Amino acid sequence: MHNHANHRGNNKDGDSDNEVPLAHTEDAPTSTDLGARPAEGEIVSSDTQEADMTDLSQQQTPAEFWESRYLGKDSIWSGKVNQVLADVASTLTPGRALDLGCGEGGDALWLAENGWTAVGVDLSPTAVERGMAAARQKGLPFESVRLEAGDLTTWNTNERFDLVTCSYLHSWPAEIPRDEILHRSTGFVAPGGHLLVTSHAEPPPWADPESSKMHSLPTPESDFEALQLDPAKWEAITVETRERVATGPEGVIGELKDGVVLVRRL
Repeated sequence: MHNHANHRGNNKDGDSDNEVPLAHTEDAPTSTDLGARPAEGEIVSSDTQEADMTDLSQQQTPAEFWESRYLGKDSIWSGKVNQVLADVASTLTPGRALDLGCGEGGDALWLAENGWTAVGVDLSPTAVERGMAAARQKGLPFESVRLEAGDLTTWNTNERFDLVTCSYLHSWPAEIPRDEILHRSTGFVAPGGHLLVTSHAEPPPWADPESSKMHSLPTPESDFEALQLDPAKWEAITVETRERVATGPEGVIGELKDGVVLVRRL
């Protein structure tokens, strides 16, 4: 899911091809995760594809849907870090990081390569296995990154983190309680730590207009509200829309808009 109820969406790991749902987790033009990374999900390229995915999702739980999606291809995301995360994390002192909806691990592995001790969670066991295999191929120390399968609506840990990131946590057509997951994410942030939420602010220019109308995208303001923060305990650093350039299907270059929320626990 890269991050799925745990899946992410900016194409979880860097640019990916234009597929069916807009879902976590790893820097891609249009994706998200449910518990597997995200940035990963894409907007359907045709009405027929959308109908097929919707019919399938109605027969499956989000975990089943995303696992079957990962099993259907050797890889879904590019493995590249999401640019918003790279920009933000590069300004922080490395510490412990948690990637919710980590997908195939693009963001988590980048964090580990840049001095962080990273933990990633995704709905799909297959996505997590691929991420750990990539970590071994990169020669990352065992203790520097850990990816595990879990449902972000129930997953828990006693650990607290200096950075918690949720990248493109969109899941269509298999719906997840996204606002609930975002609210739960605040509980994993250590005092002085940061929480980063990155989302698709609008469909990419190459998306099918009719298919895009079927999905409601959050705004930075609605994501901030979903966190339900106590102003006495949190500082809002960024609540804005950012633009970036990405390559879509068939090499099309387009401008994408991301919703970015960055807050700090006091």
